[in-house]
Amino acid sequence: MSTPIETFIRNIPKAELHLHIEGTLEPELMFAIASRNNVPLNFPSVEALREAYNFSDLQSFLDLYYQGMAVLQKEEDFFEMTMAYLKRAREDRVRHAEIFFDPQAHTSRGVPFETVLDGIHKACLQAEQEFGITFRIILCFLRHLSAEEAFATLRGALPHRDRITAVGLDSSELGHPPSRFAAVFEEARREGFRVVAHAGEEGPAEYIWEALDMLKALRIDHGVRCMDDEDLVNRLRADQIPLTVCPLSNVRLRVFPEMRLHNLKRLLERGLVVTINSDDPAYFGGYLTDNFLAAQEALGLGPREIQTLVENSFHASFLRQEEKERHLADVRRYCENNAPLTQP
Repeated sequence: MSTPIETFIRNIPKAELHLHIEGTLEPELMFAIASRNNVPLNFPSVEALREAYNFSDLQSFLDLYYQGMAVLQKEEDFFEMTMAYLKRAREDRVRHAEIFFDPQAHTSRGVPFETVLDGIHKACLQAEQEFGITFRIILCFLRHLSAEEAFATLRGALPHRDRITAVGLDSSELGHPPSRFAAVFEEARREGFRVVAHAGEEGPAEYIWEALDMLKALRIDHGVRCMDDEDLVNRLRADQIPLTVCPLSNVRLRVFPEMRLHNLKRLLERGLVVTINSDDPAYFGGYLTDNFLAAQEALGLGPREIQTLVENSFHASFLRQEEKERHLADVRRYCENNAPLTQP
């Protein structure tokens, strides 16, 4: 039987701002699409694939992540994957989702940019109509590839500016500082894209400085290493730069050895704009509500902290202000009527 705080978390309206759509490809769907497209997999069964999800670091995850993407070849594949995530998001009471996609991981295999985006976008439109989930789509550049390749991807995105809100930076962080992509992001900003960037997950706090000062990032994806630099913490607090933190991902990739040692609560206590997200939920053992529940149990988060995390997500989103206010009013109304009276 659920406790009052668990019920509160499961039903509170939520937004998700850090979600790699390719990281939602569950093994069952991966095998189904592989069979449909005659793509061989390196695992004999769904169970064997799940057993491989025991990662030692970010790179060990990425090696398997890119293998799994190979099954995605047609528009219907991207549509089906995205719709499967959005159906799960509806169960988690997600009202707004900002979805990352990695076009370079697909165009490098001969899959056209339009095939990828069309499938994702059509699913988002259908979910908005059927489930009421609003969305934004964010293109991420793969930082282990060159800036020249990122420029080429940016040029390919320009005809689709009406469907892509922002650009980001993801993939292997160590050894690939944001500064390498400063010119690409400058061009993206000139073209009207907003900017986010992965920084300070495995990489040092210096990468967060670079993302802020050289890329002009409006949000930092992860950002948990900011606590290594007091001046940086002060900067993030003063400028109210959101951090899209992914608790289960951080533990599964050994950024923190266990959830009770995660710094999410300390980040909140320092006045930072912290949000909770699921990152690559098919690989890390949990979607958005799972991340809230795991963090709450390990860190002793109370209903007021849960409400703050949820409100931060809507504030930090790329929704129009009137849309934010509508969602925030729903959150406040829910909390007034349903919040447990005491801390757990």
